[in-house]
Amino acid sequence: MGAVREALDALGLVDNHCHGTVTTGLDRAAFESLLTEGEAWPGVSPFDSPVGVAVRRHCAPLLDLPRHSPADEYVARRAALGPREVRRRFLRAAGTDVFCVDTGYAPHPLTTPGEIAEAAGGASYEVVRLEGVAEAVRAAGTEPDAYGEAFRAAALEAVRRPGVVAVKSVAAYRTGFGLDPARPAGEEVTAAARRWSARGGRLDDPVLVRHLLWTAVELGLPLQLHTGFGDADIRLHRSDPTHLTDWLHRIAGTIPVLFLHCWPYQRQAAYLSAVFEQVYLDVGLTLHHVGPARAGAILAEALEITPFRKLLYSSDAYGVPEFFHLGALAFRQGLAGLLQERVDADEFSLPDALRIARWTGRDNALRVYGLPDDMPGEDGTACGRSQFPRSGYPGSPNG
Repeated sequence: MGAVREALDALGLVDNHCHGTVTTGLDRAAFESLLTEGEAWPGVSPFDSPVGVAVRRHCAPLLDLPRHSPADEYVARRAALGPREVRRRFLRAAGTDVFCVDTGYAPHPLTTPGEIAEAAGGASYEVVRLEGVAEAVRAAGTEPDAYGEAFRAAALEAVRRPGVVAVKSVAAYRTGFGLDPARPAGEEVTAAARRWSARGGRLDDPVLVRHLLWTAVELGLPLQLHTGFGDADIRLHRSDPTHLTDWLHRIAGTIPVLFLHCWPYQRQAAYLSAVFEQVYLDVGLTLHHVGPARAGAILAEALEITPFRKLLYSSDAYGVPEFFHLGALAFRQGLAGLLQERVDADEFSLPDALRIARWTGRDNALRVYGLPDDMPGEDGTACGRSQFPRSGYPGSPNG
């Protein structure tokens, strides 16, 4: 094992975007439904996919099973251990100190940020999904002419909750990024709110999505934007982040913008991070879906031109705790191989590679989100794990 891999294996990661895991036991059909961003189609098992194979290879040993155990044996062992123990094993194995948890998507009963922190022995913070805030404002019966100010007030109240460190938008799903970059006028917002009130449903009006994004700028917290790969609800060609170029020009000097996941647009996101001071990216979600065997290739493309202080780690784990472990494993293995190869070719010095590893896995996120760090100085060699003070969640020292 090379020096870079040893350092990354010892590094307590900061997962800058993830979700809770289901709180109940899962039979095979339910487990398979959470392995895929698509559907579990009759006659086609998600276990027969890159992520399904990676689960059987890399997760089975943590359940005391042989590598490559059959799917039925894997699911039966999970059921025998129970969801709490399964969650504890995979979250501890991930070696992650800090989790930034998106609490705005919960079609299943999910663990809270505090429960994630407790299982991992780390800290959790909250990411507020702004579409959920907007939909709650409309559901409360807010009149269209009051919607603009009511949404701003509700968003401000949401981000003042203890432990909130960022906001998120799923504009890529709702409208795509091909939006007018200008801030909408008040009368435009009112007219759009009137249309939405009459129509109902989720927030998908382009004017109101623009208003949401500009409100995010006013909130002053980092803004996470889902980009690229997701479920069948997204129109992938509309989620290319370069569609936001004009908007990024307009908000220069304001808030950090973090493009999440990105595949297959990791190169486009890398370009934006190279030319806009406020742009950052991760390739989470992608890594556990391609598995450790291909993670290095994705990271190599993301790092072709990305400044080394602009790439962050995330798992985007949702539903099953296996994804926390797989995401972390794929990240460590892929980045270590990439950096060690450049050290061996004398393209990087070893201190440079160690510094980049620590920045990407930990320090970049701490800096962007303004999180504490009680680790030694940033010299690229002190990579031991630490325990963070948790921020106001039940079960935490500060909760």
